[in-house]
Amino acid sequence: MKIVIAPDSFKESLTAMEVANEIERGFRTVLPHAEYLKIPVADGGEGTVQSMVDATNGSLVWTQVSGPLGDKVNAFYGILGDSYHGNEKTAVIEMAAASGLHLVATEQRNPLFTTSYGTGELIVDALNRGIKHIIIGLGGSATNDGGAGMAQALGVQFLDASSNALAPGGAALSQLQQIDLTDLHPLVSQCRFEVACDVNNPLCGGYGASAIFGPQKGATTKMVQQLDSALNHYADVIAQTGIKDNRDLAGVGAAGGMGLGVMAFLNAELKPGIDIVMNTVDLASHIKGASLVITGEGKLDSQTLHGKTPMGVAGVANQFNVPVIAIAGCVSDDANVLLDHGFKALFSITPRALPLADVLANAKTNLYATSKNVAALYSLSIPTK
Repeated sequence: MKIVIAPDSFKESLTAMEVANEIERGFRTVLPHAEYLKIPVADGGEGTVQSMVDATNGSLVWTQVSGPLGDKVNAFYGILGDSYHGNEKTAVIEMAAASGLHLVATEQRNPLFTTSYGTGELIVDALNRGIKHIIIGLGGSATNDGGAGMAQALGVQFLDASSNALAPGGAALSQLQQIDLTDLHPLVSQCRFEVACDVNNPLCGGYGASAIFGPQKGATTKMVQQLDSALNHYADVIAQTGIKDNRDLAGVGAAGGMGLGVMAFLNAELKPGIDIVMNTVDLASHIKGASLVITGEGKLDSQTLHGKTPMGVAGVANQFNVPVIAIAGCVSDDANVLLDHGFKALFSITPRALPLADVLANAKTNLYATSKNVAALYSLSIPTK
């Protein structure tokens, strides 16, 4: 009997591998002779690097880069290990590691000036190590610069009417007159870029990057208008440079317009995060022939349907007619809709109403106990000899 354990992390509590370890420990107590295969996964957001490094026996690379306000921060990315099934040396970068909102104090948040330069520095470091395939997770950024900062770190020059280099930040894009690609890092053209993008916002307008995501990054109503106009001008100059005009494409508004930047300067492809992760860890081949699949995340609710890890895992399990159950930190009242989309059962590890701090602190113990009980229930369905 093969049991595949493919959870996401429980945010602020357990990594995806820690979740998988506790589920296995609980199940082994009841079913010690089963074969257990742990495949930690993620949906392209926070925790994706750690999950994919764990899933492939890879490694983390730490380096000092420029933070959103230009100060130095310690950031990381992952290099996938020997169990990665691909032929290319692959790195995984979370934009938030270098350019994340969490790196800027609340009172200092101002997308007029924040830059994605540090994300570009992570890409440069990976390229210089011989990486030929880079996966970038968008989300959680403090920036609204359309990926211009990232491109500057890679050697692209953004010049004003006096041929001076633009200052960092989204506001300066309004002064852009010329983009010079002469010094773009030569290894960019030799690398394949995939970008995890799970929003469908265009670059500009009422549903664009500035209007939808700007306020959470510190933008006032006036700033939103200024940033939106600057991004639209930025897209004009990109098009004038001879690069395809993708400003209206769904997803290019992600992470303050970073979606547009990676397409323009890295020739990247935007894809749903869970699809990239599942393909990279070859989840389908692991699930094929399994008796049971167990997935989960910190909170199961109706939003789980929309590109979250458990739904992606369930979709693969359903292809092979393998039953799938989910174990989560909590299960919302509206989560039962998941039972209509391939899940056989949903389980919460929270034993009773508790303060959030207690729930997080006891997650490992509760996850083990719940997994043990679920295994006992599942064992009742196994024919006895």
